[in-house]
Amino acid sequence: MLLLQPADIRALIKPKVTLANFTSFRVGGPAEWFVAPRNLATLQASWDWAQAQGLPITVLGAGSNLLISDRGLPGLVICTRYCRDTHFDAATGQLTAGAGEPIVRLAWQAAAQGWRGMEWAVGIPGTLGGAVVMNAGAHQACIADILINTQVLSAHGNLETLEPQDLAFSYRTSKLQVDRRLVVQATLQLQMGHDPQQVTAATNAHLQHRHATQPYHMPSCGSVFRNPGPQAAGWLIERTGLKGYQIGGAQVAERHANFILNCGGVNRWRYLSVNSPHPGSS
Repeated sequence: MLLLQPADIRALIKPKVTLANFTSFRVGGPAEWFVAPRNLATLQASWDWAQAQGLPITVLGAGSNLLISDRGLPGLVICTRYCRDTHFDAATGQLTAGAGEPIVRLAWQAAAQGWRGMEWAVGIPGTLGGAVVMNAGAHQACIADILINTQVLSAHGNLETLEPQDLAFSYRTSKLQVDRRLVVQATLQLQMGHDPQQVTAATNAHLQHRHATQPYHMPSCGSVFRNPGPQAAGWLIERTGLKGYQIGGAQVAERHANFILNCGGVNRWRYLSVNSPHPGSS
């Protein structure tokens, strides 16, 4: 593996980078420090640099499940969206990809080869790494169903391989949400040997359903609340009469009440909370 010197990585780390362009909400203040690695060596060197400086680290993938305060984020923001390296193993039906690979792209690539198992993922606008961390899912399927293993960077900068039983998967949750490790790649088990046209058609049907039922026309972070069960969060919000309700540039979507839309433009949306006197982040 290529070893980067401190001066090399320091040249790649930028100060005061506005994060609005890196989130699907299209809002967010500046990162104190920002780096967007394109390979594992740079990713590890960035991690080590932040550790040596005593800085907090925030990992940012596609920014599709994230609300960042206009005040920005302290420490180093590591954007993994450019860490991509996809391999389809025709001998085993296993797909291995970097953490920054868009899960939508993987769904389409798998369909084009006649590999089943990712049709449900076509409408999820996040990365593979984020999907593993939150156990992303749709249409009664999720990452936990197909994950073989994931390679992670430990808090000490070491590479480790974890299997599903190590991750304590549950609904939209994994151990990685509280464990300080960074996903760098994952391997998924898919089903080979199907007609590519049929798998593509099934994938497209999932996408059309999402476009018909969810608001893709305005910036948002996707569904905001986990479904508490037995009723869906969107149904509960709709029952309160909040569909279409708007404060400033933030609007509860008419099409799906579990979406909050940014109708106010970049860096104009304000997250209001009775518990917080200033914009929050999540």
